[in-house]
Amino acid sequence: MNNRQLFLNHVAQVSNSPLGIEIERADSVYLFDNTGKQYIDFISGISVSNVGHCHPEVVNAITKQIQQYMHVMVFGELIQGSQVQLAKALTDILPKNLNSVYFTNSGAEATEGSLKLAKRVTGRSEIICFTNAYHGSTHGALSVMGNEDFKQAFRPLLPDIKIIEYNNATAIKSAITSTTAAVILEPIQSETGYIESTIKFLQIIKDKCLETGALLIFDEIQSGFGRSGSMFAFEQSNIVPDILLLAKGMGGGLPIGCFISDVRLMNALTHNPALGHITTFGGNAVCCAASLACLQVILNNNLHKEVNKKSVLIKSLLTHSAIKSIKGKGFMLSIEFETEDLNMKIINQCIKNGLFVDWFLFNTKALRITPPLIISDNQIKQSINILNKSINEVLKEA
Repeated sequence: MNNRQLFLNHVAQVSNSPLGIEIERADSVYLFDNTGKQYIDFISGISVSNVGHCHPEVVNAITKQIQQYMHVMVFGELIQGSQVQLAKALTDILPKNLNSVYFTNSGAEATEGSLKLAKRVTGRSEIICFTNAYHGSTHGALSVMGNEDFKQAFRPLLPDIKIIEYNNATAIKSAITSTTAAVILEPIQSETGYIESTIKFLQIIKDKCLETGALLIFDEIQSGFGRSGSMFAFEQSNIVPDILLLAKGMGGGLPIGCFISDVRLMNALTHNPALGHITTFGGNAVCCAASLACLQVILNNNLHKEVNKKSVLIKSLLTHSAIKSIKGKGFMLSIEFETEDLNMKIINQCIKNGLFVDWFLFNTKALRITPPLIISDNQIKQSINILNKSINEVLKEA
């Protein structure tokens, strides 16, 4: 049996029609299948490969750490160099209140940990989230998802969840009260086609959280590590959360996430009960080494500072009349077409033509553009040429 048959027989499927492309290798902004066909990865593995695939500095950091040790003990007990160096590097570039890092295996686990921390610190249970929010697919994260279609089959979920319309300043102002443990939101919503929060909306939330003692959680699992045009999207509003969630682009391709808060808050997980949040593999030494190298590549090469200029180039080239709207910022862009059917045909044609693109969970009429931060201007032009060609081919067949 070949790998395709083994894949279909033994790897759990989450859709009835997986792409089924067999990837042989990946390098820089390119994927290569088992026939040698090259694809430009225009989605970075869904905002993961911010420094491209197999970046030499990330590979070197992984190789060095593997030669020392990989897994030695549950996170939080032994002092492991790559963990503490990564935590220090992260907190060095964050506001003073974000000084304590809890490493996880994924963004969803970071969400889970942040909700537990908020409940533990405040002694409250109510969590406020927003329409079209996406924070992961585990039970707690699913509870604060703002899309009923993805939730209804898995109820009952967490109680005391209040869903408010995103960017509705009036509704959120009255919703946050002394019974609220936390407000969790994405500064740029990730699965509805990259909708930005307004500064007014964020400021009202911040003020009400300060007034009521609720905690403000920013989910930057997709927008962090330079993708929004700054290292972190919250820097563009100057509104600092109490808890920050990171993952995806954090690991240079390896699985890692974290939630970051003030040590005074994080210490609540040390007692009543002790080990208030534990994880076997969170903070894995190899993943932390990869993440530290990824962070250094971004900072040392100012990759995040080039994103907005390259984003302007992408938008300037997206002129096809079939495109109904372009949303988002930085390297978090969505282009919307008239119908879901048209969008899916264009996506499939792009992939056929060597441009790897995707859609959004909550907006199937929109095509996702989230390239690696290292992509060049020429590679951008080549990508948009393929996209325009694919649109024309689909419309010609219609």
